[in-house]
Amino acid sequence: MNEIKVEDFSVRIFRQWNDEWLLLSSGDFKAGQYNFMTVAWGSLGVMWGKPVAMAVVRPSRHTYKFMEKYDSFTLCAFPPEHKKALTVCGTKSGRDVDKVKVSGFTPTESLAVSSPIFREAELAIECSKIYFDDFKPKNFMDIGIEDNYSGSDYHRMYLGEVLKIQGTDKYIV
Repeated sequence: MNEIKVEDFSVRIFRQWNDEWLLLSSGDFKAGQYNFMTVAWGSLGVMWGKPVAMAVVRPSRHTYKFMEKYDSFTLCAFPPEHKKALTVCGTKSGRDVDKVKVSGFTPTESLAVSSPIFREAELAIECSKIYFDDFKPKNFMDIGIEDNYSGSDYHRMYLGEVLKIQGTDKYIV
């Protein structure tokens, strides 16, 4: 992967989130304190004049405690042959299994943040958290959104300023 300037970054955003997914990681790679999970909901854009990524995590997820404790996160995309491993990372909890072992992904040091990226990735977006908020059911304007939740396990939204992007030529305009 090569470093990509934000202004040169290009991705099929809806396909990436909805169909190809991303691997969200948070923690401290050097300390060996991190977790990762597959995410299919989120966004990329601009907020307060900064390039940002938005990731959402439910409080019941093991990754949530890492998102709360650490000041950064990464989002990584993978070639299609890693779809099965991404499925595992989205359905198994780091509380119960060693995700590195079961996924075959190789965590490695990021360039700008403490959270890891992955050797097998074709895209790595490194973010410093700048804002969070909890989804509030009273603010759902489409009543069907509530169908995504059982109990009160509403997502927490995290906005991260994009500090570095690395990727293959596929992600360069």
